[in-house]
Amino acid sequence: MPRSKNKVASRARRKKMLKLARGYWGLRKNVWTVAKNHIEKALLYQYRDRRARKREFRRLWIIRINAAARLNGTTYSRLINDLKNNNILINRKILADLAANQPQAFSQLVAAVKS
Repeated sequence: MPRSKNKVASRARRKKMLKLARGYWGLRKNVWTVAKNHIEKALLYQYRDRRARKREFRRLWIIRINAAARLNGTTYSRLINDLKNNNILINRKILADLAANQPQAFSQLVAAVKS
């Protein structure tokens, strides 16, 4: 009896991977082994960078809050500490948005927390 190779499923797997390779340059888009290697690497980067993006945004927010806090005569760490001591629950994303887009509101918040 001949060996079964399951050509339908094999072709489907390859088509699925080559579909992910659309837009790649040169042999990366249509040669199976080359495309497979580049897609696997891209998927690893994608997985890693979904987590890295969260860290990068937090760093950006902290930098923005610190810059605005220093314009108002305090530092980032003192501001966060004063917010916690006064039971004001505002996350860093919102604080950074206030600092960048509404500096007067941010100044009022800092003044309220300082006193």
